[in-house]
Amino acid sequence: METKDWNDGRPTAFQRLVFIFVTLVLVPASIFGSLAIKARFSDGPSVVFSGGPLITGDLITGSGSGSEPDWSFVRDIREFELQLLNPVNSRRLWIVEVDNKLYLNSNYMGGLRQRLWKRWPEQAERDGRALIRIDGKRYERSLVRIRTGSIIDRITQAFSDKYPVNMTPEEVKSEELWLFELAPRNSITIGDSS
Repeated sequence: METKDWNDGRPTAFQRLVFIFVTLVLVPASIFGSLAIKARFSDGPSVVFSGGPLITGDLITGSGSGSEPDWSFVRDIREFELQLLNPVNSRRLWIVEVDNKLYLNSNYMGGLRQRLWKRWPEQAERDGRALIRIDGKRYERSLVRIRTGSIIDRITQAFSDKYPVNMTPEEVKSEELWLFELAPRNSITIGDSS
């Protein structure tokens, strides 16, 4: 007497669950992880992932107070690329110009999201040496955190006018919002360890 196989060659429920798990979880996770790793070795960030060092583009340098470009063109720039020198990685961020000085921000600094996701603001506060790339040109900068002063009102208003956000000086005071000036880096050169 021959024994009949109950599933007649069809996958079992367990086999179907394993297939669904692999298809819905492991395959996308593998693709996501591969793209993130690839971005770390790329010239600059991708739309989603942090990237490697900013390599291409003319490096605009200068020293002295008269050598700063006219930054008013930044009013038409939505995002720029920022690379810290320590650690060397890059990201896309928002930027505003106020009185021919450049500023960037980091929101959500007071909660769990910051501790798990945003490490660059604290890294920039420790070592502010950076490169920025705007319209294919690179500039040496120093990130200087802005905590107080009347300029905060103007910076938060500039961000609120340019982007779909409502930034306030109160957020800066409560440290939920961090602001940085992208100041000239005249005396430090790229690769300098001081």
